[in-house]
Amino acid sequence: MKKHIILLSTVLFSTSFLAQNKGLVANSQSPYSKLQSVGLEDVKWTNGFWKEQFDVETKSTLPYMWDLYHNDSISHAYKNFEIAAGLMKGKFSGPSFHDGDFYKIFEGMAATYAVTKDKKLDQEMDKAIALFAKVQRKDGYIHTPVLIDERWGTLGPEEVKKQLGFEKYNMGHLMTAACIHYRATGKTNFLNIAKGVADYLYDFYKKASPELARNAICPSHYMGIVEMYRTTKNPKYLELANNLIDIRGTTDDGTDDNQDRVPFRQQTTAMGHAVRANYLYAGVADLYAETGEKKLLDNLESIWDDVTYRKMYITGACGALYDGVSPDGTSYDPTVVQKIHQAYGRPFQLPNATAHTETCANIGNVLWNWRMLQITGDAKYADIVELALYNSVLSGVNLEGDKFCYNNPLNVSNDLPFQQRWGNEREGYIKLSNCCAPNVTRTVAEVGNYAYNLSKEGLYVNLYGSNTLNTKTLNGESLEIEQQTNYPWDGKITLKITKAPKEMQTFFLRIPGWSQNASISINNKKNNDKIVSGTYFKVNQKWKKGDVIELNLPMPVELMQANPLVEEVKNQVAVKRGPLVYCLESDQLPANTSVNDVILNLNSDFKIDFAELKNRKFMTIEASSIIADNSWNKTLYKPIAAKDGKSVTIKLIPYFAWGNKGKGEMTVWMSH
Repeated sequence: MKKHIILLSTVLFSTSFLAQNKGLVANSQSPYSKLQSVGLEDVKWTNGFWKEQFDVETKSTLPYMWDLYHNDSISHAYKNFEIAAGLMKGKFSGPSFHDGDFYKIFEGMAATYAVTKDKKLDQEMDKAIALFAKVQRKDGYIHTPVLIDERWGTLGPEEVKKQLGFEKYNMGHLMTAACIHYRATGKTNFLNIAKGVADYLYDFYKKASPELARNAICPSHYMGIVEMYRTTKNPKYLELANNLIDIRGTTDDGTDDNQDRVPFRQQTTAMGHAVRANYLYAGVADLYAETGEKKLLDNLESIWDDVTYRKMYITGACGALYDGVSPDGTSYDPTVVQKIHQAYGRPFQLPNATAHTETCANIGNVLWNWRMLQITGDAKYADIVELALYNSVLSGVNLEGDKFCYNNPLNVSNDLPFQQRWGNEREGYIKLSNCCAPNVTRTVAEVGNYAYNLSKEGLYVNLYGSNTLNTKTLNGESLEIEQQTNYPWDGKITLKITKAPKEMQTFFLRIPGWSQNASISINNKKNNDKIVSGTYFKVNQKWKKGDVIELNLPMPVELMQANPLVEEVKNQVAVKRGPLVYCLESDQLPANTSVNDVILNLNSDFKIDFAELKNRKFMTIEASSIIADNSWNKTLYKPIAAKDGKSVTIKLIPYFAWGNKGKGEMTVWMSH
């Protein structure tokens, strides 16, 4: 009886706590977080870019992925759970991160349910949760590769299996998905499973040797365990999160590839596998929000500078190298040189045709910068969230929402004389490497929660898109606004006040770092205060229903150049407009012409217009160019040719939309 009373009180406590923690990051009581999330259901896209993308998500991507992961002839993920639960006999099949990928799709479903309240989604989630409960071991452990062997096969040394698999990664995504489900539905059925996982991890890390405990391939569990602490307020989980950081880099077999050659508190630059790195940095940011340990933030800011100013692509993508050698954790003895994989390279090492730029790494960049924004309120982090979302995240899925990219190159050339492990065409299922598709699925479902933040000072407007916001201020007063805009195609944004507190209410409008000459008016009266790009502009007054704030962000076409230390694009330019990077595809060129032969006329008129593809409208940029008479057959070097080739008008499209017209070449950077 006592046990039931304790359980009931926990549920009641959690339910009351839920009201204050309904966003992606439940940081309403995080002492070192300046900004706080609005509720998952508080923002609804009404029209325009993100409404179109959300419609693709709900009508295509989410149902496609849910069905795909239940189809055991393609993906064995759900079948693995059924076998582990004892519903049938069989063997584990698929990559060891299959569990985690299913949890990501589940998280996308929960976030979608928060907005749509679709009862069918709720029913589907309850079915899956009931299966998870049957799979989970009594000690809270859940990882189907091991549990299937325990139930049906011959289990070898369990520690070895843990080292080789993505066990903690899977558990991390389970915990995150469970927290989102709890906030979206108010139900504790999945959260209770996640508590079992968190308790198991707490006990495991208490007892395990450093060699075993250091296993943290793609450490999503850092974010997951902090979110469990925020949701349940169980102090054990914060203790565990601290321990996870403390134990890194304390063994002799650490690697730069896994960011554990040296302790985190000695790391000041980005290294190794880009997904693992960005997930680690996001998890450390979560920990800082709870503890305020200055060294953690100092290192994160130093690493951020290294990524943003030396190692990030113009699209917000991360991870230049398919494979390579660690610049730092190496030896002159070739037998002990450290290999790196899907990794950050050296500063300014940013190849385009061979860029790895995994979609998951780019999503990791969003997760990390989103958390840095919460901590600091600094608009530079929101700039990166926007840049990656519009470019290197959305490029990971086709316009129809059912084919996906693992890597996101900035150049695709037919003449490249070798095949890379992952192709340059989107696929419905990327065999053995389909982790990015579930990640895009959850990310697109959750973009609405990035649009706004609350603080003690007022409302922060981070992302622009037509939507309604219906939320509560931190004082518990109703705040409702309607945002109207054709962003990112147009820089005019209006915020109409539907309901606001009676007293003074402050709005902080993000002035993107890319923008110049922004202007703001209130009820058609221009505000003459100085507006600084890359900051939040503060508007503070008493509001009445119907008041309108108008922000205008001019969007000229801009020609971008790279730091000259980026050797791959020296004397080349990229085209950008607003937050969008543009690219050239070979279907715009005469037959037998390569995108690499195009010389862009910098004095072009750069005419903008709308085009339609796959039922999506987007803005194109028309420019003049010259096609150089370049024959490079059996030629490595030759005298430079006069720029008197054939004149051709080309049409550039947003980078995220490349590859939707069939196989062909593409480039972001062009000669001039």
